[in-house]
Amino acid sequence: MATAPYGVRLLVGAATVAVEETIRLPKTILMYPMTLVSQAAHVVMRFQQNLAELVIKGDSTLESIFPPKDEKPEWVTFDEDLTVDGVDGVPTELPDGAGGDRRAEGRFALYSIADAALDAGGPATAGQSKKSVPEPSVAVELDYPSLTLAQLRARLQSLDVDELEALLAYEQATKARAPFETLLANRITRANAK
Repeated sequence: MATAPYGVRLLVGAATVAVEETIRLPKTILMYPMTLVSQAAHVVMRFQQNLAELVIKGDSTLESIFPPKDEKPEWVTFDEDLTVDGVDGVPTELPDGAGGDRRAEGRFALYSIADAALDAGGPATAGQSKKSVPEPSVAVELDYPSLTLAQLRARLQSLDVDELEALLAYEQATKARAPFETLLANRITRANAK
């Protein structure tokens, strides 16, 4: 077979590409909005990066011309400035007067360790004192006093109602932490409902 002239091959190639693009046109049209949005987002983000780089260069230039003053306002206090007692490096007094036991209250109780201050013989929480109560065998097995709320929740499925009630009574007699009591009471209710 003889080779066609260059111009004919060029026209046939262009016609083939046109037919292929026409066949792909419906898919391409559907992709155009996403492509345009993506390109616009890229342009905007690149512009923001360029602006941020200019601001950083401006800051470093201004700092070299006018060095910053090392001032500390009198109303600012940092953790390093507070005195620390011997229990886990907890400040003796926090700025809001809450004491060092805040980590075991409210939303932080889920991940906090049992009251270290009480275990170490420190001041009691909310005026309560640590009572001497025999530890039930299930509490010894689980190492209950050192469990966080999340760790206790993970172990509750394997306990029966009697063990749950023993843990609840132990919690109420010792630390009386509301999140722990609620978790145990709810689990007892669900177990009894089955």
